[in-house]
Amino acid sequence: MIETSNHLTDSLQKYFGFDHFKGNQEEIVRNVLEGKDTFVIMPTGGGKSLCYQLPALMLDGTALIISPLIALMKNQVDSIRGYSQEDEVAHFLNSSLTRAQMKAVKDDITNGKTKLLYIAPETLTKDENIEFFSNVDISFVAVDEAHCISEWGHDFRPEYRRIRTMIDAIGKDMPIIALTATATPKVQSDIVKNLLMRDEKHFVSSFNRENLYYEVRPKGKKDQVLRSMIQMIKSLPDRSGIIYVQARKSTEEIAQFLNVNGVKALPYHAGLDPKTRTHTQDAFLMEEIDVIVATIAFGMGIDKPDVRFVIHYDIPKSIENYYQETGRAGRDGMEGICLAYYSYKDILRLEKFLRDKPVAEREMGAQLMQEIMAYSETTGCRRRFLLHYFGEDFDDQHCKGMCDSCRHPKERVEVKKEMQQA
Repeated sequence: MIETSNHLTDSLQKYFGFDHFKGNQEEIVRNVLEGKDTFVIMPTGGGKSLCYQLPALMLDGTALIISPLIALMKNQVDSIRGYSQEDEVAHFLNSSLTRAQMKAVKDDITNGKTKLLYIAPETLTKDENIEFFSNVDISFVAVDEAHCISEWGHDFRPEYRRIRTMIDAIGKDMPIIALTATATPKVQSDIVKNLLMRDEKHFVSSFNRENLYYEVRPKGKKDQVLRSMIQMIKSLPDRSGIIYVQARKSTEEIAQFLNVNGVKALPYHAGLDPKTRTHTQDAFLMEEIDVIVATIAFGMGIDKPDVRFVIHYDIPKSIENYYQETGRAGRDGMEGICLAYYSYKDILRLEKFLRDKPVAEREMGAQLMQEIMAYSETTGCRRRFLLHYFGEDFDDQHCKGMCDSCRHPKERVEVKKEMQQA
C-alpha cells in the first residue's frame, strides 16, 4: 500500500485535525501501512501513539494494541473517540469488562466497526480470545511500552515475553510495530529478538529533551528537604508538578505538609482504591490541585502537557525510571524543572529490597543502582550522561546551562563532596 505524502497529510487532517507530522511520524506511518515490521523509540511527548493510531484508522480490519495498564487503555480509547464521530471506532478488552460488555466489543469488531482494540497481554492468553482473533480481520499488532518485554527494561512484565507465542497462535502473518520511550541498546535488541521481528526498520528519535533542566541536590534532614521543595514550588508562577517518593506513607505525609503550606496537593499510590486514584488523577488534570505526591504507580499514560516540575524526593532505582518520570515535565515545550534529592542512605534502602530476590535479579538491580549513583554524583554534564546511557552521542557544549553541572560547575564539585559525606 503505497501512500503519497498528500494522501497521508489529508488523512492526518481528517482523523486528527493536524496539518503536519512531527519528526519521523510520516515515515513510521508509511512503513506500517506497507505492512513492514517497525521499531519506534520516541521520547515521551513525541507523538508515539499517532504512529499506530493513524494507520489503524486507514487500513481495513482491526489493529490490536497491546498495552500494560487498564488506565492507559481507557485514556487512549477516550482520546481516539474524542476525534471520531463513532464510539465503536476504538474499544478496550480487559478484566474490567463484564461478559456482556465483552460480547458487545467483539460484535463491533466482527461487524467491521472497530479500528483499534486495546488489550492487555493477559487477555490475549485466553483460548476463546485467540480463537476469536483467528476468525476476524487483524490489520497489525502494536506493542506499546515495549520495554516491558525486557528483563533489562525498567518495567519488566513477564506476560509481555509471551506476546510472540500468542501472535503465532492466532495463525496470521501480521506486521508488528513495537514502541517505547526508553530503551538502551541492550533492551532494544532484546525486544526485537523476543518478538521475532523480521527486517524491521528502526526509527530512533533523539532522547534529548532540550527544555528540561536537570539538578540533583544532597538530601539532608527531612524538614530541610521539605522546606527546600516548598521554596522551589512557590518560586514557580505555574505550580503544576509531580513529586515521586518510594514509600506510600511518604505520599500522605508530604501531601499534608504541602497543603499546610498553601500548595494544593493529593497523594497517589497503589494502596488507594481505584475510585480515589481516578479522582486524584482527574483533579490534577483539571487543575483543582497543583501537585500529586506519588509512588511510581502514577504517570504512565498521563498526558498533561504543562507539568512544570518533577521532583524525586527519593532517588529512583534506575536511569530508565528516572528518565521516564522526568519526561512527564514540559511536554508543551516550555521549561520543565527536574530536581532529585540524593543520599547514599536511599541507595542502601533500595539494596535491602533486593536481598530476597533471585541472584540474577539482585545482580541486575545492583548494576542499575550503580548507574543511578554515578549519575547523581557526577560533576560532568547530566544531559550528556543520560544521552550516552541511551547510546546517543552528545557534546556538553550544547547543554547551554540546562543542568546544574553546566550552570554552576564550581558549586557542583562542592556538592559532590557533600553528597558523598551524607
